[in-house]
Amino acid sequence: MSRFFAARTPGTPSGESAMGRDLATLLRRSAAGDEGAFAQLYDAVAPRVFGLVRRVVRDRAQSEEVTQEAFLEVWRSASRFDASRGSALSWILMIAHRKAVDRVRSAEAARGREEHYGATSGEVEHDSTAEQVSLRLDAQRVHRALANLTKAQRNALELAYLGGYTHTEIAALLDLPLGTAKTRIRDGLIWLRDTLGVTS
Repeated sequence: MSRFFAARTPGTPSGESAMGRDLATLLRRSAAGDEGAFAQLYDAVAPRVFGLVRRVVRDRAQSEEVTQEAFLEVWRSASRFDASRGSALSWILMIAHRKAVDRVRSAEAARGREEHYGATSGEVEHDSTAEQVSLRLDAQRVHRALANLTKAQRNALELAYLGGYTHTEIAALLDLPLGTAKTRIRDGLIWLRDTLGVTS
């Protein structure tokens, strides 16, 4: 598969039109090891996948890496695609979004470790120490609150606030009616507000 990716760059599909292809069929053929089908699948959806990843990760070079990781995951797990649970495109985009969010979280964790090292390796004034403790406690409360959301609510909130997607785009990505997507986001925000004790 490394030769396959070396010949392709996200956002530059081959000249052959991808319109009208059945992505679910291409996924099933990919699951059987058909690299030709996977090449067609890649050419059909790579621009969408790269665009989604770029919106989350921001950095172009990292977005290209994450896009490749996402397609490797699609190749490895194609046999797990279930057409009864949603469209092939949505399934692929969810894999890409998860990879992108993982990359952002990993980068944030690395920055946090660097900041922690910088804070603990030098002299820290008393006032800034108290402020850091407060911020750390707040972050822990937010993480605990997010962990208590349903997976559906968490996915919707991540798309809205990490991915920057509109309600309409989230509904399309998750194969949901628009009203359901809005409800998941609203219910998730209400839960976070109540759990964290935020007053409007």
